[in-house]
Amino acid sequence: MERRKILVVDDESRMRKLVRDFLVKSNYDVLEAEDGEQAVDLFFREKGISLVVLDVMMPRMDGWQVCKEIRTYSQVPIIMLTARGDEQDELQGFKLGVDEYISKPFSPKILVARIEAVLRRAQADSQEGRLSCGGILIDKAAHQVEIDGQPVELSYKEFELLTYFVENRGIALSREKILNNVWNYDYFGDARTIDTHVKKLRSKMGARGDMIKTIWGMGYKLEAEE
Repeated sequence: MERRKILVVDDESRMRKLVRDFLVKSNYDVLEAEDGEQAVDLFFREKGISLVVLDVMMPRMDGWQVCKEIRTYSQVPIIMLTARGDEQDELQGFKLGVDEYISKPFSPKILVARIEAVLRRAQADSQEGRLSCGGILIDKAAHQVEIDGQPVELSYKEFELLTYFVENRGIALSREKILNNVWNYDYFGDARTIDTHVKKLRSKMGARGDMIKTIWGMGYKLEAEE
């Protein structure tokens, strides 16, 4: 069985070594980064990283910014490490899409157990995370879309928008409902951004773009062509 690849990001070399040694003993491959910029470069250069262990306080780019950069393109599981026990830090982490949050000092054995639990959960989610509808195939875990067997490159929001349409196929969706479910807490514009994204999405979908129907004065509906 192929060994899972873990990226460990911490500016303290002793901490990285401690975590790496326990992960290697548990049959994981380990990549290391000593600051945020190096972590982002390594994440996007390397293929097949299964999980990121990420410290908060680091030079050049902190853990929050690294998390934002990764989450723009990937839903890979992230476990944040921090010396702080502040509830606000923990809430910020979850808003950014962090899967687990562990305060220092911690037991390396507990960290490995948490990693294994997060990976099991991610694997279960990925098995349930494939959607298909009228020639559209969505792999939520890999963040990939195929239409009529051909890969389609979508932005993060275009991917989320298409996924939401497919998950709610046949249902009339108001612009407000789409905003609440796709843009969530980080949206600061108005409903016209939906029209712009739908226009771009239809264009990238080619002939299948006609599946997204406009409901005048309300919003949109994806009509399945099974």
